[in-house]
Order: sequence, then structure tokens, then C-alpha cells
Amino acid sequence: MDIKQYVTEKAKKAKAASRALATISTEIKNNALFKMAAGLEYETAKLISENRRDLIEAEKKGLSKAMIDRLTLNPDRIKAMAEGLREVAALPDPVGEIVRMWRRPNGMEVGRMRVPIGLIGIIYESRPNVTADSAALCLKSGNGVLLRGGSEAVHSNTSIVEVLSKAGAEAGVPDGTISFIENPDRACVMEMLKTNQYVDLIIPRGGEGLIRMVSENSTIPVIKHDKGVCHIYVDSSADLAMASDICFNAKVQRPGTCNAMEAMLVHKGLSRTFLPEVLKRFADARVEIRGCARTQEIMPGVKAATDQDWDTEYNDLILNVKVVDSMEEAMDHISAHGSQHSEAIVTSDYQRSRRFVREVDASAVFVNASTRLNDGFEFGLGAEIGISTTRIHARGPMGLEELTSTKFIVLGSGQLRK
Repeated sequence: MDIKQYVTEKAKKAKAASRALATISTEIKNNALFKMAAGLEYETAKLISENRRDLIEAEKKGLSKAMIDRLTLNPDRIKAMAEGLREVAALPDPVGEIVRMWRRPNGMEVGRMRVPIGLIGIIYESRPNVTADSAALCLKSGNGVLLRGGSEAVHSNTSIVEVLSKAGAEAGVPDGTISFIENPDRACVMEMLKTNQYVDLIIPRGGEGLIRMVSENSTIPVIKHDKGVCHIYVDSSADLAMASDICFNAKVQRPGTCNAMEAMLVHKGLSRTFLPEVLKRFADARVEIRGCARTQEIMPGVKAATDQDWDTEYNDLILNVKVVDSMEEAMDHISAHGSQHSEAIVTSDYQRSRRFVREVDASAVFVNASTRLNDGFEFGLGAEIGISTTRIHARGPMGLEELTSTKFIVLGSGQLRK
């Protein structure tokens, strides 16, 4: 079987499963999710063993620390994956929900009902947890899923899919609901992007190169989960202790994520009181600082930030710092260099906070909180399929509702068009 036929058969089977899945009960879906969660925990040792095979290859290939961190499975991360499935099971089923109903002058009732999108293709890199999160969210929202993880995680992903598929079958989920393209050949991705006869939506998750390639080559609608060049602006009225904690968390807690802070913008009015202390805190955590000229003046020895630095998602312990004259300058900088992912302000000024929320363009805008909180679980959506940076259909963390569409339903009593 050649690659085109191989991918097409996978998509065809998954599409058939998605049609059957769209009408199964919430009880069956929830039972499947609980069984899947238990299966992941039961097979922890096997999953870690298979993940180790991927890690050995990743180290041989010289993958970055951020990539290896995303790739790594351990008991805590597997437990978190399982808990994510249980969280999704506990959420309301969106399928069949009547979003709105209204009555027309002729007595006809018109409404919108939530329905599954159909078959969702997900192309992603490194993170094995995406496999479980995607399967759970697609299952609960009544969608089939066709997964294509990166070659660097093929052993981890294959094992996770085996566990999930077995548990799903035991619960009565249609065969093929969770389909995985285990062939590591990159040609599989290109073929997958042409299966518009079967796949209804493509969601890419990964680096800038992957997102661009998918967007340029897909014959299927794409929702992008793009890079995160995220900023925190520390306003002149900020509580300095709060600002230090928020910025430190946003950069250091897990720097390899898309919602980690890449640039800290500090109002000139507090730069000489705030910067020395917070930059020492970053230095103690081994964060490399790259700053503007005024930052270098305040903190000698800081490396100069280049034009390219301001547009870079490091996914590492590297931070750009800029002293700004005003909130307007901070917002202009965010507009010029941000990726419309996650942006934050630390301030005690209510009017400025409202203006920042209103004027800054991003999938999530925070006031006095870390950008690391831009996450489906933290927002109460359960596990997420990713953080959409597109403007159409879904933006920000994509939970269950974002994986549905709507159809019109019309309830009449013999009405005719005149």
C-alpha cells in the first residue's frame, strides 16, 4: 500500500466512525473517557518505557531542551493526562444543545443546535499529551479524530492510542473514532492535507514552520495554533511584589510553552526601583536577559536585544526587557511584535486596565495575572485541543464548544412561503 492509499484509508475509516459517533449517548462517551483514563494509569510503566525510546532518539538527534521537555512523559504527566480525560467526562455534553430559539411572525420557531464538526485532523509535534487531550475532546464533542504526531514521539503516541482505542472499544465507541497515522514518513502529512473528502477541519500544533507548511498546503479549512510571543507590561501603578511574582511565573515556571512570557515591558517611572530586584531574581533562576539601551544603562552587563529578538519565541530561559515611556508605547510594541496569543498588564489603575483589555489584540488578555494561565484547564474548559490564534470560529483555548458547529432547526405547523 503506497502512502496516499494508506492515509486515505485511515481518513475514510475515521470518517465513517465519526458519523456513527455523532449520535451515541453522553453516557457511552463518558464511560469511554473514564475507561481511557484508567487505562493510561494502568499502563504507566509501558508508556514511560515507550517514551524512553523516543527520548533516546531525540537526544541523539540533538533536539532542543524545550522539545525534549515537551516530549517527556513521567508518572505525574500521565496522571495529569488521565485527570484531563476525567475532567472532560465531567463537562456538559455540547452535542444537541439548543443555543437559541426565536418565533417568527408566522408562528414558525427557528433555532440553532450544536452539532459535531465531523472528522478533525490534528497535526502536532513532540507533546504526547496532545494525543490524549485531542482524543478526549473530540470524543466528547462527537467528532472523529485523525492524529498525526511528530516522528520524534511515534512510540509514545502509538502506545497512547492503543490504550485509548482499546478502552473506547470496550465502552462501545465506534472502531476508528481515534485514528493515528503511525507512519513517520513526512509525505503522510502532505497526503493528509489533501483528504478534504473525509477530513472536515485541520488543527496544526507546533512550531512556526509546521503551521506555515500546513496553512500553505491544506485543501481543508485550518485553525492555526501559532507561536506565542507573549508580553507583560508592568505599569507605573503596579504593585511591585505582585509584578515580580507574575513575571517570574510567566517566564520561569515552564519556559517551553506557548504562553510563557518572552518580553517584559516596564514603565520608566518604576524601572530603577523594579528592574534591579526582578532581574536579579531572573538571574538567580539562570534566565538570560536581553534588553533595550535603557535596560542596559540600569543593569550593566545585560546583552543588547536585537530587532530579531523582539519577534522571537524562545521557549527557553531567555527574556527580552524594554523600558517604555507609557502604556501607549507598550501597546504599540505589542502590536508590532506580538503574535496575538497572550498579553498581560500589571497595574492598580482601573481605567488603564480596562483600556488595555479593550485595545490589545490577542486570544487572551490578562490583568494582574500570569500569561501561563491561558489554558483550557485553567479556564474551566477541561483539557484543550490547543490555543487558537485565528479569528474565525474559535479563538483562544479550544474546548468542547469550540469543537462543534451549529445547524438551524425549524419547528413549524404547516407554514408555507408566500
